[in-house]
Amino acid sequence: QVQLVESGGGLVQAGGSLRLSCAASANINNFRAMAWYRQAPGKQRELVATITRSSNTNYADSVKGRFTISRDNAKNTVYLQMNSLKSEDTAVYYCNANVVVLVDYWGQGTQVTVSS
Repeated sequence: QVQLVESGGGLVQAGGSLRLSCAASANINNFRAMAWYRQAPGKQRELVATITRSSNTNYADSVKGRFTISRDNAKNTVYLQMNSLKSEDTAVYYCNANVVVLVDYWGQGTQVTVSS
């Protein structure tokens, strides 16, 4: 069982920045990939960014150029740096660990609210 604990969410004005952290209870070098998802009220959960074991990254079109996903293997932590935040970025953000094919773990989520 892998536990993921997110932190760093909060209330920020449009144009501001936040950095989310996801601390894993296991060695993230053993995971195929880690990712951040988000879910806004009344909407489906959507993929925001992924980072593989070899640190390849991928982003949703809506956040490209504004968000950066990174990892610190020594701390077993993944980050999501969010800049130039918009009101449409308001959502609960979830950390995901893809351990092996079809095996995923999720954090409890952290609320990000962007005021316009």
